[in-house]
Amino acid sequence: MCVASSSTALAMARCWFGLRARGAWGQGLSVLCGPARPGSSSCASAASGEGAHLLYTREHYAVRASLRKIIDKEINPFVDKWEEEGQFPAHKVFKTLGQAGFLGVNKPKEYGGMGLDFSYSIAVAEELGNIRCGGIPMAIGVQTDMATPALTRFGSDELKRQFLVPTIAGEVVACLGVSEPGAGSDVASIKTTAVRKGDDYVINGGKMWITSGCQADWMCLLANSSEGPPHQNKSLICLPMNLPGVHVAKKIDKMGMRSSDTAQIFFEDVRVPSKYLIGEEGMGFTYQMLQFQEERLWAVANILAPMENVIQETIDYTRQRKIYSQPVLHNQTVHFRLAELATEVELVRSLLYQAVALYLRGNDVTKLASMAKLKAGRLARELTDNCLQFWGGMGFTNEVLVSKLYRDSRLLSIGAGADEVMLSIICKYMGTLPQKK
Repeated sequence: MCVASSSTALAMARCWFGLRARGAWGQGLSVLCGPARPGSSSCASAASGEGAHLLYTREHYAVRASLRKIIDKEINPFVDKWEEEGQFPAHKVFKTLGQAGFLGVNKPKEYGGMGLDFSYSIAVAEELGNIRCGGIPMAIGVQTDMATPALTRFGSDELKRQFLVPTIAGEVVACLGVSEPGAGSDVASIKTTAVRKGDDYVINGGKMWITSGCQADWMCLLANSSEGPPHQNKSLICLPMNLPGVHVAKKIDKMGMRSSDTAQIFFEDVRVPSKYLIGEEGMGFTYQMLQFQEERLWAVANILAPMENVIQETIDYTRQRKIYSQPVLHNQTVHFRLAELATEVELVRSLLYQAVALYLRGNDVTKLASMAKLKAGRLARELTDNCLQFWGGMGFTNEVLVSKLYRDSRLLSIGAGADEVMLSIICKYMGTLPQKK
């Protein structure tokens, strides 16, 4: 393991690149991780110090350590300000992350990515969980693992050079246009149309709940491009947000994810060159479904560190907070409950790592990914509610992490497929879902 000559995150990333260039990848399963700091998650909670890890190598931890430098210096000091303002400066933050390589860890090298496998995206997602709010990591995840996977897999070289390259570099902000007011988890029900006229598609309709929609430079848009069956009539199109007819109707005022701007957007006769089509016409629904496995696994990885951090901060607070002349933590109901919650977090982690390991070997992990997302979303709600209770009145303020996570994590059971959708998928794979007549 090399030691960066500079303390900057960029220098650490370059040092890490040097490891890769010298062929140091995959030389064993040893991990490198320093001791956990009070009030923060340990990057080796599944395997502390030097030892075996089910998924990560020392290179994964080098990536995480480099990213943590950026989080601690460039993001966390400003989170409270951005939460109050209701928006973080996406172009500035993404430029910093892009320069260090974190917006394309599993993207091809020829387009500016690192060319690594999906396990590195999971490692990045875990570390991003140390940002002290949910909105910023979510927006980064949209940029890296929601708006760009289909473009990376199926887009033409010309399209990737025009849209993917600057997105990986952090020069532009991307958003994903799938959800609509009447079509959230039911993707097949979208109404937005893309009608072919000459060399253009003419877009009409609207999208809802668009993360980074107020700041985005382009959208990966899912629209109906024909009158065929709902699973075969959709296409994905790269849509520049500065085109005439694109209207950002409003910035949505949300309960949580306060630092991430979320927009409602309308399209009125927006003309997009037909060469901006991703892959084949009519394959958009399939492309979107393919990336849901990765999107859901990413979301599960991203919630692990926040849950760990809330547990640790609750331990620290209840150890010093006294009721009836003894620390709150000394009550058996408190320390037992925290132990149960910590156990649940590790169970989710194990399920995640199993699913990722199988996915890397080419397996369909839709069932496991759905189980992991279902459990992670429900655990995040249970954990934050229980821990907030132990904070008493302080937990009802905006000054502590537990209250932010209480609001922000609620989205995990809704976004990227609601709990009920996850249950339907699991039932389908179990053979217990009633067949439609």
